[in-house]
Amino acid sequence: MFVVTGSTGKVGGIVAGTLLEAGLPVRAIVRDADKGAAWKARGCAVAVVPDATDAEALAAAFAGAAGVFLMSPPNYDQAPDLKESRRAAAAAAQAIGKAAPGRVVLLSTVGAQATAFNLLNWAGFYETALADTGLPVAMLRAAWFMENAAWDLPAARGGRIGSYLQPVDRAIEMVSTHDVGRTAADLLREDWTGTRNIELSGPRTYSPNDEAAGFAAALGRFVEAVAIPRGTWEARFRAEGMRHPEARIAMLDGFNEGWIDFACEGAEHRTGTVTFEAVLRHIVERG
Repeated sequence: MFVVTGSTGKVGGIVAGTLLEAGLPVRAIVRDADKGAAWKARGCAVAVVPDATDAEALAAAFAGAAGVFLMSPPNYDQAPDLKESRRAAAAAAQAIGKAAPGRVVLLSTVGAQATAFNLLNWAGFYETALADTGLPVAMLRAAWFMENAAWDLPAARGGRIGSYLQPVDRAIEMVSTHDVGRTAADLLREDWTGTRNIELSGPRTYSPNDEAAGFAAALGRFVEAVAIPRGTWEARFRAEGMRHPEARIAMLDGFNEGWIDFACEGAEHRTGTVTFEAVLRHIVERG
């Protein structure tokens, strides 16, 4: 049995679907029973865990697993102490230690090793806590998700996308969620001991200018990328409803200044096959 958290999301859904297509038994963890109905109809067992900090419920859901795919619940508006992520990481590690599955694949992130304060510090909390369990754990450090560009589609239709990644001609590592999900499913079927760090990127690096060009090709119109002035970020984020934009701003600074990147030394590296151009076409086609 393979247990998949985040099965109602993009990456977790691909992990669960890939395993099912391979004829393997899957237990999908969901926050409420209604969200698990579609997976149950596909033949999955379903475990309902409403609270990601409930270590006992997580341990019961992980029980008997040959492998667990673990994701952190997304929380982009945390207070600077990142208390929610610390609690979730501690609960997940406690549950993993109690259930003792055959192996664990954590969806981590590029920059997980960075110690400076930023939104991605959650990954360091999870990686440290899981490594301390002594079980076989793979930290899948994925690059910036290409699918984040879906937020820019309305602006692209108007001919101009604003970018927090800057300068707009600077390329960074990106990867599609399809490659992330398939790689995680592959890892769950591998055998190893100890802790592995696996860096996952797409076929090449991409810049905001590349995103604009991809949207232009898919939309059949001119699209340009423009940098959103750094001094306006906090006001913009607060206007969008964020109460604690500090961690998000620090993360973006990390990407732009280069201190959020792959560690490389001592890590494995894998490369996905899905291009940014293909993802952008799909975003446009889906509308």
